Amino acid sequence: MEKKESAKERILRVANELFYQEGVRAVGIDRIILESGVAKASFYRNYPTKDDLVAAYLEHHLSRSLGHIEHARRERPESALEQLRFLIEYVAERMKRPAYRGCAFMNTLVEFPETDHPCHIKALQCRNEVFDRMADMAEEAGLPNPRELSDKLRMVWSGAAMVAYMNKADFKPELFSVTALALIDGQIA
Repeated sequence: MEKKESAKERILRVANELFYQEGVRAVGIDRIILESGVAKASFYRNYPTKDDLVAAYLEHHLSRSLGHIEHARRERPESALEQLRFLIEYVAERMKRPAYRGCAFMNTLVEFPETDHPCHIKALQCRNEVFDRMADMAEEAGLPNPRELSDKLRMVWSGAAMVAYMNKADFKPELFSVTALALIDGQIA
């Protein structure tokens, strides 16, 4: 028997779809309430503020991103270096998808440029967590400068994410892959 979706899960599912497709600031609470089919009281019981809902949305995307890393670990159990390479190729393929609208963390950071805003802080924390995990993979692989590599990959990844979002016709996943893999291979002694 399939478990019925709770009001909290329904709200987050709807918010996730709308925030990712239209932007956090463009989507109001009333629309989320309407499309999730919950009472206003139920919404506020689960998410007292929109910032709380945005934090849950970002956590959802963090969980997905970390899931991609775990997928790479399962697919290439032989070495952390191969896991890192697989992750790059895997992400490049995901960026090609028609529904890909960039990085949820970057999109949120752009929408909330105030560095002390809770949504900005949360998006930055989530994004940093992903690249910290990639640095951990590089360290496990025995690469000499894992943090530096992670920083370089962040730059290349960020650019690729924006091009893939802004103009699918110009996005060439193989250029992202080749560039990112060259950064990785450049650290191999």
